[in-house]
Amino acid sequence: MILRTLIFILFLTPALMINAQERPRVKIETSLGTMIVELYNETPQHRDNFLKLAKEGFYDGTIFHRVIEDFMIQGGDPNSKEPNAQGLGSGGPGYTIEAEILPQFIHKKGALSAARQGDQVNPERRSSGSQFYIVQGRVSDEPSLIQNQGRCNQAIAQTVQREFFMNPKNKEYLDRVKKAQNDRDQVALQSLSEEINPIIEQMMEGKAFEYSPEHLKTYQEVGGTPFLDQQYTVFGEVVEGLEVVDKIAAVAKNSERPVDDIAMSVSVIE
Repeated sequence: MILRTLIFILFLTPALMINAQERPRVKIETSLGTMIVELYNETPQHRDNFLKLAKEGFYDGTIFHRVIEDFMIQGGDPNSKEPNAQGLGSGGPGYTIEAEILPQFIHKKGALSAARQGDQVNPERRSSGSQFYIVQGRVSDEPSLIQNQGRCNQAIAQTVQREFFMNPKNKEYLDRVKKAQNDRDQVALQSLSEEINPIIEQMMEGKAFEYSPEHLKTYQEVGGTPFLDQQYTVFGEVVEGLEVVDKIAAVAKNSERPVDDIAMSVSVIE
């Protein structure tokens, strides 16, 4: 009996260790206080990149260059290390990161998310290699959250539709749509819509977004920026020092930039 128990523990322990993998933590120190941030293991590319840059000292001396009260605080532009640097917001390490947008991670207050270029030039929603923002936001009511949930699903449907037409296998459909549009042939467009929509709906299966009861409660009691959900990668959250976000968001600003620069240093908590 004792032997069987020992064997059970021996074989089960590795799996338990994997499932209980701890989230890595980083410390963001500023003149207005210190924040401790946990990075999500479910977004490994963003997690590993942030840890790498923090260990290299990449963020040390950068500033929160874009601060909007009741919205978010943004930093991570390496160009902001230069004294009196202007036109901040376009700097980075020279690469972008593949999006890791997951439905379980929302833009609640304290969420750590990756900044990125807009959809028009960045349809894949790839993240900046270094720039990030921390959400402040505000509380929302349930009707507005349900409405936003609908917008999220519209955005997902547009992404799926774009993927469909970008697939070389579907070039024939794309060519037919373009011809019908050029000819202003509404009958042909309607026929194509009836032909393509079932395919899009099938591709949408399992991708619909829905707020959980916990999400709804968090947004109504803690707050955040739900209109950003499913558009930007959320890859961590502030677990200590959330009041520092409020302090930074409240400083005097010239447009969106604090009048007095708020520099940061970022280190990994071993």
